[in-house]
This record gives sequence, C-alpha cells and structure tokens, in this order.
Amino acid sequence: MQKRADTPLFPDLPAGASAPAPFDAWVTATPGWLSADEADALLAVLQAELPWTVHRIRMFGRWVDSPRLSCWMGDPAASYRYSGQTFVPEPWHPALAALLPRLASACGAPFNSVLANRYRSGADSMGWHSDDERELGAKPIIASLSLGAERRFLMRLKADHGAKAEWRLRHGDLLAMRGDCQREAQHALPKMAAVQSARVNLTFRWVKPISSEVVRR
Repeated sequence: MQKRADTPLFPDLPAGASAPAPFDAWVTATPGWLSADEADALLAVLQAELPWTVHRIRMFGRWVDSPRLSCWMGDPAASYRYSGQTFVPEPWHPALAALLPRLASACGAPFNSVLANRYRSGADSMGWHSDDERELGAKPIIASLSLGAERRFLMRLKADHGAKAEWRLRHGDLLAMRGDCQREAQHALPKMAAVQSARVNLTFRWVKPISSEVVRR
C-alpha cells in the first residue's frame, strides 16, 4: 500500500507527528492507505452503485433530513440503531467486502458493517457527535476511510470543548478511532464553502447483533 509521507496529518504539525494528548492514545491516521489508483476506482464505483439515501434523524426533538447521503451496509445481523431509527443493512457491495481483510489487518480488529456517507460538496457536513450506540460496545474500533475531496475532521473532549485536534483527511487516507475515544470525545465534519467536489467517507464498525423483535419495531 502506498503511503504519502509528505502529507501532514495536522495542518500545523509536521508530517508523521502525533496528535496532542489525550487524542494520541485513541486515534491513528495513515495517509495514502489506499493508492491513488485504488482510491479513484473505489470512489467511482461507490458513487455510481451504492443505494444512496437521505436518512431521517431526530435532533432537538424533531425529525430532520441528515445533511449528507448515506448507506448502511453489512452482514445480515448487523442492524444499527441511530438517532431514533433502526437501520437494516444493505448486502455488502463486492468492492467494500474485498477491503475487510486488509482493514482487519491494519486495525487489529474485524468489521461486520460500514456506514457510507456521501458529502456532495463542502455544504454537506456533520455536527458534533460520538459513535457511542450500545451495539458498538464500550470501546469500539472504528476505521474511517476517506475518498474524494479533502475535508477537515475535528475532535474535542466532552469534558473540555477547548481541547481539540484537527486532521486534514485526503483521498485514500485511513483514520482509526479506538479505546475510550467515543466515551471521552466528540467528532465533527464542518462545512467548507470552498469545496465543490464530493467526498465519500466509509466508517467500518463491528456491530453486536440485536434481536429480530427490536428490528421489527
């Protein structure tokens, strides 16, 4: 796998520098985890072939359209409850299923599902949140693969919003979150008005199966 050693993980730190504490204990980033050719091919296939939809989410007591297109995909039992809804996974796209052994090797953990998000331009975004749903377990490992336009990825402590870290995630970059990251921190993808092209983000997870009774509700 090709790595771009000259690509900084942080806008104000040299290439290869670690995130500031305590984020360095939870987050690892690999620039160019996918080669440019692999990333180009995967982005084109996913944009053309995934069944993209606008998920409805519950925010501040009301239902709103999520500010991005999404697709939940994975093993049949990997249903996922998020923001008041239960999402039943689409079957694996072959291009994503083919990545699973490589991701498991890179992150030291298996994955049975992926949330694919398509940010159509810099106007699409996601606010502060944690991936701390019960199905993910107490200390989930989440592998985030970026394709397409470069976007800012922010993280802050729940207990101290002034304690932050920032990554510039580029085409083919892999970022992994683990340990107490979801319990102690939040992350966000802010708007970037100057960005006109699309970004696809793939967050691979291991979801504990939930009962069929819960899925039918």
